[in-house]
Amino acid sequence: MEYRKLGRTGLRVSPLCLGTMNFGPHADEPGSFSLMDQALAAGINFFDTADVYGRKKGEGVTEQILGRWFAQGGGRRERVVLATKVYGRMGDWPNENLLSAHHIRRACDESLRRLQTDHIDLYQMHHVDRSTPWEEIWQAMEQLVRSGKVLYVGSSNFAGWHLAHAQGEAACRGFLGLVSEQSLYNLNARTIELEVVPACRTLGLGLLPWSPLAGGLLGGVLSRPETGRRSGEEITKSLAQHRPRIEAYEALCRELGTEPAEVALAWVLANPIVTAPIIGPRHPAQLASAVHALDVKLERSVMERLDAIFPGPGGEAPEAYAW
Repeated sequence: MEYRKLGRTGLRVSPLCLGTMNFGPHADEPGSFSLMDQALAAGINFFDTADVYGRKKGEGVTEQILGRWFAQGGGRRERVVLATKVYGRMGDWPNENLLSAHHIRRACDESLRRLQTDHIDLYQMHHVDRSTPWEEIWQAMEQLVRSGKVLYVGSSNFAGWHLAHAQGEAACRGFLGLVSEQSLYNLNARTIELEVVPACRTLGLGLLPWSPLAGGLLGGVLSRPETGRRSGEEITKSLAQHRPRIEAYEALCRELGTEPAEVALAWVLANPIVTAPIIGPRHPAQLASAVHALDVKLERSVMERLDAIFPGPGGEAPEAYAW
């Protein structure tokens, strides 16, 4: 497996990031352990989670599963670049969500406890907090970095101007600031090509696309309706909205002799700004398919046909909508 630098840092991570959102709600603990062992054996060293994953407010169910897996030893924690997130609501009391210094400090300590580790490699802000000034956010993050509890800081669901603003404030403090951005990005959701992608390129941030299979829509849904993590109602609604595209897409995949999920991942991986798409397997076959996608190379003519099926926003801003 060819490892990539995470943005402008010297940290090397696998070109696939194991997302753990399904651990707990859709994959039981033994199954989650097996998937993590399988990922590590395949060379995937980048795992992503969040304090709110697990669908039980305040419990951090998914982080606890990872913590018990790490506790088995065998070099598991040492070989994993561990990413988690802060922002989501962890309780009903004030200051149990968002990005105040109070919440960041407490949330980090609780994530460390659940994960059974002494540090988080990549601590990501799960969303923009418009109510907290950057001076406060960066001061809190700096303290975590100085204490050794956090090594790198990332963001998720930020707009391009949020990334620029955050980095400007960090630079004024002589702080490294953000090293990555985690955004919704797939063939059917290309809005970030307007400003987030060019911002990541300019600022030296690694781009970590979440939902690269559009929740299963790009995973062969016409032949396997159960594909993905969306509920039946959600996938049916999405398919009804995009059926002509999906029919053309799956026809192209059949022509190529390649599984739709692998084509979708290969397309995301072909973007030089992307460090690692976040995959969320629920069983071993899905993980094996994702790893196989690393060997899929799409010719320029195929990329052009995919662009015709799933047209993007027209390029980068402002040329996408102005002269």
